[in-house]
Amino acid sequence: MHTDFERCLRAVRSKDARFDGWFYTAVRTTRIYCRPSCPVVPPKPENMTFYPSAAAAQQAGYRACKRCRPDASPGSPQWDERADCVARAMRLIADGVVDREGVPGLAARLGYSTRQVERQLLAELGAGPLALARAQRAQTARLLIETTELPMADVAFAAGFASIRTFNDTVREVFALAPTELRRRARPGTGAAALPGTLALRLPFRQPLCPDNLFGHLAATAVPGVEEWRDGAYRRTLALPYGHGIVALTPRADHIECRLSLTDLRDLAGAIARCRRMLDLDADPEAVDGLLGEDPVLAPLVRKAPGRRVPRTVDADEFAVRAVLGQQVSTAAARTHAGRLVTAYGRKIDDPAGGLTHLFPAPAELAALDPETLAMPRTRRATLTTMITALADGTVQLGVGSDRDRARAQLAALPGVGPWTVECIAMRALGDPDAFTPTDLGLRRAAAGLGLPATPAALIRHSARWRPWRAYAVQYLWATDDHPINHLPTD
Repeated sequence: MHTDFERCLRAVRSKDARFDGWFYTAVRTTRIYCRPSCPVVPPKPENMTFYPSAAAAQQAGYRACKRCRPDASPGSPQWDERADCVARAMRLIADGVVDREGVPGLAARLGYSTRQVERQLLAELGAGPLALARAQRAQTARLLIETTELPMADVAFAAGFASIRTFNDTVREVFALAPTELRRRARPGTGAAALPGTLALRLPFRQPLCPDNLFGHLAATAVPGVEEWRDGAYRRTLALPYGHGIVALTPRADHIECRLSLTDLRDLAGAIARCRRMLDLDADPEAVDGLLGEDPVLAPLVRKAPGRRVPRTVDADEFAVRAVLGQQVSTAAARTHAGRLVTAYGRKIDDPAGGLTHLFPAPAELAALDPETLAMPRTRRATLTTMITALADGTVQLGVGSDRDRARAQLAALPGVGPWTVECIAMRALGDPDAFTPTDLGLRRAAAGLGLPATPAALIRHSARWRPWRAYAVQYLWATDDHPINHLPTD
């Protein structure tokens, strides 16, 4: 979008927050870059330059606006929706792969050479992987500076900087303030009050957002010991690269209140990225609802509760296991099966603020599973163990940088994994906005009640008008049923 000067100019003049994260406005006279909704008086058009990423603006010598904080804007929907190399790279960078494995590690995960990855990112984003990772480190550092009392040396280490000097230089260059000045200027109330050892953050999103099915689904399907709804917040444990964490997420009018407790602060950026993915916070509700609202059948549903998101997951492998456990059983039965696996194979953790007890076991930890101990049909036990083995040995790859089409083919090749399971995993684990489950009983029942075709083949033909947002159409259709997954839980 940043190449369409007139469209960007209109967004800046109207201070339209829906375009935050789509592009960044750099002002040549002040050497500052802003988000489109910045409240200051827009500069003259001849002084504006538009960039596709904060990293590109920083690389061109611009510093972040101290008022609109462009580093804290929602992410671009492009990287959430698209499945090409650049989008996969952006998801991996957000998950911290460059900091942990370097650019060669990023390239290896994508299946390209380092040079190819750098060339593609530079061509589309105006910045290479190192610059993009540096911009993320700067944002992580700012969060820690403003929301904790950690010594600056610990902040630098946790944010991924190699030295205190690099940390200081980067913060001054990006924010035009020294780290100590940033902390001094942090306004009271920018974050929610938190328990000692807990980080309190605000996760932004594009309006509108309907929390009902989003949090309702997560709470209704919560695995005992791993997830819970407590005091108006969805809480869960997180298995992370350097350690583990516990997150509490509370829906607010204009943000998600996020409280994070981490055993290793180097996991902060990755934990935030996973929470954003799970809540689908980088979605573009204007585009989704605009298209779905053109269907006369869906239009009343969209008007009634606009901004529905797709409840996703923090761990794709975990969801794949849970999807198999949930085949042809009730929500309660699926929770029971998953809870037994967690108790038997999950690592125990402490949760002073609630009732969480375990991390969901990784495929490698489930390799010792005895299928005879599972109270389910023999064929589904075989499907579960096959899925676990495929995830553990890499036959099926579902990470944030995975190729969605290849992952679908890998899943479909597993015995006992049918179209419903494949599409559920594509929707919630791979984040495919066009995933569709025409054989789902709840979906077919909703379609029939609305006068839509009820057979899978006819429903697929009708759904062509909803592309590329069929996963969101599913959420609107499911919401016609009075099921707990469609209601915000009450304490």
